[in-house]
Amino acid sequence: MQTFSDLRGQRRPATDLPLFDAPATVRTFDAPEFRGITFYEVEAKSILNHVPAASGMPFEWTINVYRGCSHACLYCFARPSHTYLNFDAGRDFETRIVVKVNAAEVLRRELRRPSWSGAHVAMGTNTDPYQRCEGRYRLTRGVLEALRDHANPCSILTKSPLLLRDLDLFVELAATAGFTANLSIGTLDEEVWRRSEPGTPHPKARMAAVKQLVRAGIPCGILMAPILPGISDSPEQLRAVVRAAADAGASHVTPITLHLRRGVKEEFMPWLEQAYPELVPDYRRLYRGANAPRAVREAIGERVRAAKRRHRTFDPQTDPPAARRLPASPPPPAEPEPATQLSLGL
Repeated sequence: MQTFSDLRGQRRPATDLPLFDAPATVRTFDAPEFRGITFYEVEAKSILNHVPAASGMPFEWTINVYRGCSHACLYCFARPSHTYLNFDAGRDFETRIVVKVNAAEVLRRELRRPSWSGAHVAMGTNTDPYQRCEGRYRLTRGVLEALRDHANPCSILTKSPLLLRDLDLFVELAATAGFTANLSIGTLDEEVWRRSEPGTPHPKARMAAVKQLVRAGIPCGILMAPILPGISDSPEQLRAVVRAAADAGASHVTPITLHLRRGVKEEFMPWLEQAYPELVPDYRRLYRGANAPRAVREAIGERVRAAKRRHRTFDPQTDPPAARRLPASPPPPAEPEPATQLSLGL
């Protein structure tokens, strides 16, 4: 097991976590970007996660080297999964990050198994592989190196331009195994971004990363995820994202509007009451369940299609099916949800 002594973090007494056999090494870092965050370093028994066919996802296998996410997005689909660790889906999800320190080592062992078929592996489907602590732990890079060495096809979804650090590996993977990237950019509206995604890199920096990936020959699309009804779904806001995506050379733009499953709604609605109190009655009407009514979802989808028709770059007949269906954060296998997050609007 790696000790990460070079990280110069302060070690705290070890603690037991559900789902892991050995106690976790508890660590904090005296750095502004990690203030208030506690890391739980654990040894994973496996790293390849099989996605049940019943989930309807466009991939069978995923890797998540972290649990919890410092991006602190109020709407994050993965928040309820933190309760499996006896943490809460609110502040704990943002400040108690589980780090699978042996991820690359375990993956290499799993890729060597005779039973492994070399199936596509999706990363970033639950929590972001390029959240801030990846800059120190570098676990995602180790996983990518293992996938490259085994010529295993893979893809990444992220909200961080930190992925450009691994551009060399993406180029090698694209040439030998197959690799695609997706950047999640729900809006370019400065005010909406600052309110709803306080821990994420600026959306313009993410869009610039798309451009750099495309220039390097890496297929890269954009997930407009999530689009917030009444907040980031106006025609002008949607056109701004599509226009920037076309200028960056993105292969596709996929609108995925807010989905509020149980455990997420309880975190999102109090934020909405503070940030946009005038919209609370509308949200209570729209979100009696996890999704808004079909008519609302289809309306916003048509707005995005109208914006895309302005740019010949985007051809709906050639958009990769997997990209069109990829959700911002699919549900954990133990608690399956609908196959995709559907679009909504007001």
